[in-house]
Amino acid sequence: MQNLDSVKEYLGNLDSFNQRSIFSFLEEIMVLNSNAFEITTEVKENRFSKGKVCPHCKSTDVSRDGKHEGKQRYVCKSCKRTFSDLTNSPRCNTNKDVSLWIKYAKCMINGYSIRKCAEIVGISIPTSFYWRHKLLDALKAYMDVGNVGGVVEVDESFFRESFKGNHNKSSNFTMPRKPNKRGGVRSNKAEKRKRGISNDQVCVLTALDRTGNIIIELICKGRMKHTDLERLFKGRVSENSIFCTDSHKSYIKFAQNSGIELQRIKTGQHKQGIYHIQHTNAMHSKLKEWMYKFHSIATKYLANYMCWFKWLQLFNAEKDTVKVKDLLIQSHTAYSYTKLNDFKTREAIYI
Repeated sequence: MQNLDSVKEYLGNLDSFNQRSIFSFLEEIMVLNSNAFEITTEVKENRFSKGKVCPHCKSTDVSRDGKHEGKQRYVCKSCKRTFSDLTNSPRCNTNKDVSLWIKYAKCMINGYSIRKCAEIVGISIPTSFYWRHKLLDALKAYMDVGNVGGVVEVDESFFRESFKGNHNKSSNFTMPRKPNKRGGVRSNKAEKRKRGISNDQVCVLTALDRTGNIIIELICKGRMKHTDLERLFKGRVSENSIFCTDSHKSYIKFAQNSGIELQRIKTGQHKQGIYHIQHTNAMHSKLKEWMYKFHSIATKYLANYMCWFKWLQLFNAEKDTVKVKDLLIQSHTAYSYTKLNDFKTREAIYI
């Protein structure tokens, strides 16, 4: 007890920065020691909330099939295949302890690079890359596209199409254009990037309602059309919604075909009464600032990074310990199995 009093006195004399550092350290210890079992239990409960379901054929005709290395196995009577509580999840076919996954999830909450995550967790850089996209693939399956309603701010943003990656050893990939050099000049130095919006860019559409629901998806290359909007919002907008948009003409045709009331903000104006798109503009600024620290992202992975950004926005008010737990539970609840070969053949995902 005397030692405990001494520790309390010592902590009380520290400055606020060191007190926060120690508090963060204690929180991490508590997560690693207590949440590991809780996370595994909650994943199992969420996955099988409506009874045991086969991850291969979705049949509910399932029975126990003994244990392997202390883990419960099941067998599906329909397809005859076996599975465990974590089949088709990020931790499927891995021997790494759950404590390492908790550390990695905390790194993702902080938005660290693949290299820094590998250094902190103690894994290789390729494994760090693989874990990131296993978690994001599963999280994207769990969150889906989303829904909006009421007063909805809608606006588009653009990212330059990127084929970032080492393609020297690739046998199934051919660059569709000449590579870009730094500074925007192509490899022949004479041909410069196209000005304005072109097919060298991809369009990201953001819809944000006043209750905090978010849709943020990659919809097309170059300028969007009303058909792209119809494809994105089909079945994802509640009745009697009002769309606040800029003056892009595609919104007019979309609103006419969908029967949605449209409030267009004229060029040069910021708002019309309660109608504006300032929240979506602020969201785009945050998105581009957040993307910038990753030093360009290959377009084929852009959907995952936007899902990551969207998740962080939705859980922004939560403590880091809660975020870590929720990230792991949600990403392991959905059925998603990412293989190494998937990265070689993956293409950009347009909604």
